[in-house]
Amino acid sequence: MEIEKRIKYLCDIINQANYDYHVLDNPTITDQEYDKYLDELYKLEEKYPNLVRDDSPTKKIGGEVLDKFKKVVHDKPMMSLSDVFNEDDIVLFDKRIRKEGINPKYVCELKIDGLSVSLKYEKGIFKSAATRGDGVTGEDITNNVKTIKTVPLKIQEAIDIEVRGEIFMSKKTLQELNAKRIANNETPFKNCRNAAAGSIRQLDSSIAQKRNLEVFIYHLPNPEDYGIETHLDALKFMEKLGFRTNKENNQLVNSIDEVLHYIEEKKKIRENLPYDIDGVVIKLNSLADQKKIGNTIRYPKWATAYKFPAEISYTRLVDIKFTVGRTGQVTPNAILEPVNVMGSTISKTTLHNEDFVLDKEIKIGDIVGIKKAGDVIPEVVCVLKERRDGTEKDFEMTKTCPICGSTLIKKENESAYYCVNENCDRRIIESLIHYASRDAMNITGFGERIIEDFYNFGYIKSIKDFYKLDEISEELKDLEGFGNKSIENLLTEINNSKNNSLERLIFGLGIRYVGKKTAKLLARTYKTMDNIMMASYEELKDISDIGDSIASSICEYFKNPENIELINDLKKLNINMNYLNTIEEKENFVNKTFVITGTLSRGREEIRNQIESFGGKVSDSVSKKTDYVIVGENPGSKYNKAISLNIPILKEEDFILMLGE
Repeated sequence: MEIEKRIKYLCDIINQANYDYHVLDNPTITDQEYDKYLDELYKLEEKYPNLVRDDSPTKKIGGEVLDKFKKVVHDKPMMSLSDVFNEDDIVLFDKRIRKEGINPKYVCELKIDGLSVSLKYEKGIFKSAATRGDGVTGEDITNNVKTIKTVPLKIQEAIDIEVRGEIFMSKKTLQELNAKRIANNETPFKNCRNAAAGSIRQLDSSIAQKRNLEVFIYHLPNPEDYGIETHLDALKFMEKLGFRTNKENNQLVNSIDEVLHYIEEKKKIRENLPYDIDGVVIKLNSLADQKKIGNTIRYPKWATAYKFPAEISYTRLVDIKFTVGRTGQVTPNAILEPVNVMGSTISKTTLHNEDFVLDKEIKIGDIVGIKKAGDVIPEVVCVLKERRDGTEKDFEMTKTCPICGSTLIKKENESAYYCVNENCDRRIIESLIHYASRDAMNITGFGERIIEDFYNFGYIKSIKDFYKLDEISEELKDLEGFGNKSIENLLTEINNSKNNSLERLIFGLGIRYVGKKTAKLLARTYKTMDNIMMASYEELKDISDIGDSIASSICEYFKNPENIELINDLKKLNINMNYLNTIEEKENFVNKTFVITGTLSRGREEIRNQIESFGGKVSDSVSKKTDYVIVGENPGSKYNKAISLNIPILKEEDFILMLGE
């Protein structure tokens, strides 16, 4: 049949073009030709749906929406790798192998920062894809993987085969994707790995298709079935079949010294690679040697992963300045010669308190090492004392407030010093900034600069003054840098904040030790501000997650006549004093404690909010009191502890079902 032949021809030429372009990086037809062939194929398949082939490139477009991911049991477990973090550990890895009478050769590969995937083919045609999951059972992500252009739907030989690799997103793709998300007022992805994980776990495969994911193949689970004797030959075999391997960076080495040299070379090019890597994988090349060495329950003993250390950048600490927070705590801050730390320019960072500076023996003028804790917050991690030249100055904690000059006090069992002058300008300004912040009353538009200006002009001296600005709106519109529209927007946001739920007000008041989580717990427990104000110390400390310090702080706050007067003034200004629970609490969440671990498609803050909305709690650690552990991709030690304590495990789709979505 001529139509069937034409469809086969179009499938073959487009699939080959995909392979040439995306795997070989050697385009053999023009974009115009490609689009023309693809358009013709679409039209023929639409007219003759019974002739659509399993290897048709049109199936990469996606569009099928699933209710949830099916479970898949791996034919062979997808093991993780043991980690090493320094040269000594790499040398020990080599010694353990040599003890078995092996003279090893290794294959070094880049450790791509993505998520593992297993691909299965039957008679050369792509059939299924699955995540690693717990190593034994993964999730069926076939529809999403079909949309990845570097995954061939048909390979060069009509054989049954399983291969394994890493799904990832390039730095360029992440940059483009985040630009679009920001333009659409969506939260940008934090990094390439999170973006890839979130994309591959979309139930709507058309979303995954738009994310431009890629794959490198690096493992053949059963090489002996194909007469292969080395790992390098397995890589070449998979490449010959049409899979994309990272052949430019895969290298056979003859000694552990060459392994160390490879690692140093890759460290140098790491930032210039088009994708993120977090280390180097080292594997025995001989498959017979791999079999001789064997596996542990969790990982192969013939391979290991060297993880790059957290990036540390060095710069000079030129001064230490003191700042005052809303609670009166005075904090030393390092003023730095600007330095780039993992893509961000850092010129200052907190030194926390006097003990922190003294313990690290930090002096003004020192060369210090800066890294980002959790890849977010910059901190001083070390001092290069050998670089001192005698011009450095010893640190001395100020004994007076840098703003009002009041004598500072150091509270018992605390490292911090406090300004106890409640009329200190900086303390008041910081408390106003906190009240208007996103997590508190969320009065959009009132950033630090505007609040400082309004404070200095005398317009806002107390929280209640926010709600009196409408009385002087015409005067505000005459301020330089403001206008009718900007002032009207500010007043609208202020008015909207009157309707916030009680927990936002509690948090915004700045009661010592009362954070967002505790504020929500108080609001949900007592329902009204009046009930909280009347709560006794004994009553408060009996609430789970509220201990002696928090209970004492709450009682002290409401014993202060000035604070009672503020609450009454806010009532007169029609500020809501009730808990507005917009979601009905669910029985399977109320008083249940959840722990979250691993990478999930939803943000952790979103999951936390959902749990708390339904009456549950979220903890950062697993204990016997934990009711459920929600597990994403690549869970950490929390997952292992949950297994050991026999605590119920929820995959993300289980949690979604629990929510009733």
